[in-house]
Amino acid sequence: MTERKRIAKKTHVDRGAETGTDRVIETYNSPRVRRTDSNAGSVFSAFIFVGVALAAGVLGYAATGEVNIWTIVAAFALAVFAASTVRIAAQWERAVILRFGAFDRVAGPGLYLMIPFVEHVALHADQRIMLTGFDAEETLTADLVPVNVDAAVFWMIWDAEKACLEVEDYYDAVSMAAQTALRDAIGRKDLSDVTVHRDKLDQELRDKIEEKTNPWGISVLSVEIRDIVIPKELQRDMAAAAKAEREKDARIVLAEVEKDVAAMLLEATEIYRKDEMAFELRSMHLLSEGVKESNGTLVIPSAYSEGFKSGKGQPSNDAHSS
Repeated sequence: MTERKRIAKKTHVDRGAETGTDRVIETYNSPRVRRTDSNAGSVFSAFIFVGVALAAGVLGYAATGEVNIWTIVAAFALAVFAASTVRIAAQWERAVILRFGAFDRVAGPGLYLMIPFVEHVALHADQRIMLTGFDAEETLTADLVPVNVDAAVFWMIWDAEKACLEVEDYYDAVSMAAQTALRDAIGRKDLSDVTVHRDKLDQELRDKIEEKTNPWGISVLSVEIRDIVIPKELQRDMAAAAKAEREKDARIVLAEVEKDVAAMLLEATEIYRKDEMAFELRSMHLLSEGVKESNGTLVIPSAYSEGFKSGKGQPSNDAHSS
């Protein structure tokens, strides 16, 4: 890791400690040096060197009957030539070979041959899917809200020749292109668009990064927003505003319900005013429900018992019980 990146990482850690969060998104980056079989090519070259040197020494001894300095020099030269000629590349690697400084071919995977001192490998391009984490710190949205956004881009090399010849360091180039695109996209959107419509922001970022990296032989598979952090003071203000908005909606819904109930009561009043029998039946129904709910005796004025009479000529009682 270069000094510049160590300083940048330390800055991220310090800011994360201030906010109480771990914001070192770059720690998720795919490593430049493979952790598995990273020395497979060196081991293979060493094996070729030792094998050819022993074989040449045995043949020299069989031819001359002795081991002298010339036999050792010849065996060493042949071993160096063989180790420099026969190379291997992993299944996911492509070796970009230059001849006299000019591009010649892309070799691999598996065994490939080179001309010693004439050709050399300029780049071992890893064609697996890579991960680069990036962020946009203290970026202002279109409505002037400062936000910290972490994101990750998944990409892969589809043309090793372009990745070698068109850009000096495609790792850093992809990271910088992604960060620039993220800052530009956030600056053109309101906070609500950034927080709610993440899928649209992801697609926009992917298209913009793809536009920059495609000439380098790099394809962007997807971009995903990992985290969006806004200042704590603004979070409290937004929470208060959201609570007030919910209370407003609740009051509006309650007023609409009361309006509907009033309309239904008005309609029922008109029906009862036109039909006295309906009103009496409704009264009888309410009385019956009251008795069922109380599970006891209900005492009512005699005026309300008129609805239970079969005719007007019958005498009325002072009270009825059920």
